[in-house]
Amino acid sequence: MAHLNVDIVATDRKIWSGVARGVTAPASEGEVGIRVGHAPLLASLRAGRVVITPVEGAPVSGTVTGGFLSVDADQVTIVADQVEVHRGEKVR
Repeated sequence: MAHLNVDIVATDRKIWSGVARGVTAPASEGEVGIRVGHAPLLASLRAGRVVITPVEGAPVSGTVTGGFLSVDADQVTIVADQVEVHRGEKVR
């Protein structure tokens, strides 16, 4: 089964890295959903919630204050100004 390689980094550290089925992020033009095979994309992020659906385990969510999202060949990289990860919180 194909998957996405996802990295979320803040300006000072790596926040999360792993394989996922999908990522939802608050792009400046609206919510963007990324799945395997997505076209290459570079987007600016507005403040909002990022949700990662890992291949294994519960969804992971976090709040970003802005930044950029890059998609290229099933590699998703989010570079955020600030990130707060919501651990143990149920994601809807």
